[in-house]
Amino acid sequence: MESDWSGSEKAYELVIVGAGPAGLTAGLYARRSELNAVLLERGLPGGQLLNTDLIDDYPGLPEVEGRELADRMARHAQKFGLPIDTVDVAGIKKMADGDFRIATNQGTVYRAPAVILTAGGTPNKLEVPGEDEYLGKGVSYCAICDGAFFKGETIAVAGGGDAAAEEADFLTRYVEKLYLIHRRDELRAARLLQKRVFENPKIEVIWDTVIEEVLGSARGMSQLRLRNVNSGEESLLDVSGLFVFIGFRPNTGLLEGHAEHDAGGYLITDRDMRTSIPGLFVAGDVRAQLTRQITTAVGDATTALIAAEKYLTELKEARRAAETVSP
Repeated sequence: MESDWSGSEKAYELVIVGAGPAGLTAGLYARRSELNAVLLERGLPGGQLLNTDLIDDYPGLPEVEGRELADRMARHAQKFGLPIDTVDVAGIKKMADGDFRIATNQGTVYRAPAVILTAGGTPNKLEVPGEDEYLGKGVSYCAICDGAFFKGETIAVAGGGDAAAEEADFLTRYVEKLYLIHRRDELRAARLLQKRVFENPKIEVIWDTVIEEVLGSARGMSQLRLRNVNSGEESLLDVSGLFVFIGFRPNTGLLEGHAEHDAGGYLITDRDMRTSIPGLFVAGDVRAQLTRQITTAVGDATTALIAAEKYLTELKEARRAAETVSP
């Protein structure tokens, strides 16, 4: 469905979409450079930091809670006067006049010659029967949000990457028993995270297995129907909760117009975070890259802002020159 571009307009030099670590970094640098910029976010600033319990790989902060780091980043950016508007972005489109329009579900349309997209991603679903039915009744995609509801219970985590291993380890502070269900015979998580999983007495890994269905009653989920990918054998697992960590989809669907991307939908950039759409820069989890960490998001956002500032300067000079030669 086409976004509504008829609302009242707010004009800026730069609009940043998404207030995770990348967006907050871009906003901080934008205001330090005295750009007329605004950061748009539908919820609280912080992005995936808000869903992360403990962070131990951010330089200079050996141990920091995700929410604390999010708050520090937001306050740091706002110290330089960065406005953070709480709006739900519906679409981003480059118009015939060369400027971008950013439509929101609140009716306001933002206009700017440059945009930095740092909108992150959305958790992937298993897409199995019962998953949607028991969302909030046992099924969750956020350990820090919902872990405390499962004190003393037996639950499962689906996945085999960094997020699955890290969140499984975190959840054991609440639960009595946790099954980590992975479709392969080895985890993809970093070795340190794997070590924590294997050394945790509360975690049992179920290898070569996929979840076929979430089962339960009106009171909530109570079982998982599993299938071994090698033998095809099915079984039932008694658990009261299921946390799904099987990756993210980049929130690039906000763009109305084609931008070069990879097979997963992640936007392709050059070394300066430029996309195939002039004036559109990206950083963080929406960008095609080798790894997606807080440190890479912050670094990429710094580059994106400096490149965007250079783009704006060159654009002003080009427009000024065009006006000079106009009859």
